[in-house]
Amino acid sequence: MRGYLVLENGKVFAGTRFGASGDVMAEIVFTTGMTGYLETLTDKSYAGQMVVQTFPLIGNYGVIPSDFEGNEIGPCAYIVKEWCQIPSNFRSEGNLDTFFSAKNLVALSGIDTRTLTQIIRDAGRMNACITDDPDSVDVEALKAYRVSAQVAKVSTKEAYTAHIDDEKYQVALLDLGVKNSLVGELVERGCTVTVLPHDTSAEDILAAKPNGIVLSGGPGNPEECGELVETVKTLTQAGVPILGIGLGHHLLAMAHGFAITRLPHGHRGSNQPIRDTQTGRVYLTAQNHDYAVERAEIPGAEVRFEHVNDLSVEGIRYTEIPAFSVQFQPESGPWDTRFLFDEFTMMMEG
Repeated sequence: MRGYLVLENGKVFAGTRFGASGDVMAEIVFTTGMTGYLETLTDKSYAGQMVVQTFPLIGNYGVIPSDFEGNEIGPCAYIVKEWCQIPSNFRSEGNLDTFFSAKNLVALSGIDTRTLTQIIRDAGRMNACITDDPDSVDVEALKAYRVSAQVAKVSTKEAYTAHIDDEKYQVALLDLGVKNSLVGELVERGCTVTVLPHDTSAEDILAAKPNGIVLSGGPGNPEECGELVETVKTLTQAGVPILGIGLGHHLLAMAHGFAITRLPHGHRGSNQPIRDTQTGRVYLTAQNHDYAVERAEIPGAEVRFEHVNDLSVEGIRYTEIPAFSVQFQPESGPWDTRFLFDEFTMMMEG
């Protein structure tokens, strides 16, 4: 069935629908990963957005639930050049069309994703709509669309625990859009992880006397998270080791007085290069974010990592408290930076 992608600048792309039916309005973003589409599809940080895959063929290794980053779909729509209808992989349990229909995810194929990506790259933040009738789209409403209050939608509603028999550490993980792989990395290092709703108070977190606190990644504008920033401020005063990732990195930075800025089109994909500012070593990382911490001279904090392409801040080390944070996602994609979890456990050792 024919479907159309309408951008807020009036540009229309014709394609073929697969997955669920219906109209969708959202922010449109692109991701540059050549693999990992299942992790992208189940990443909660994409909430409120439709995702364009720059790699032309998607779906060739099918649907593999053990690779999911969560139980639900993250983005609200999906756009590809070509999708593979007959996947080939011994782990595959289905194809994307059936999976998308079951998860109510609208998708388009046959789109010129190279041209579409260039438009998003050059124009910056942009909204789009998938529809059967491009003439019916209200362009002004499309331009006015904003993504908001996504953290509350994706965070767990009730606390739960991931156990390990040989427990070494108790970790409180504030769920702002947590990934399964983040919990897995911590459990692998001897942590019993208690995953908490985003609105859990600092007092309740500290009352459990955790050995460490992790602030997960998540979707949306960090400047909308004023209450969370106040929670983090209180946590930083307790002397408990803290690791911030993605949105958690933003909140920890804002709690220390850093400002936040929006990048033109963000960083998304599993091939984003970052540099250690002290050693000069470059690592490949997985990323998914629109916002970044503005570089500034803040007492008790120093920039540890920066993006190779635009020099935006990718990691901060705090020198007066046991805490550090990173913009990228060390738990997924390349394994280059998984040593950061070892650093966190060493910090919990004291």
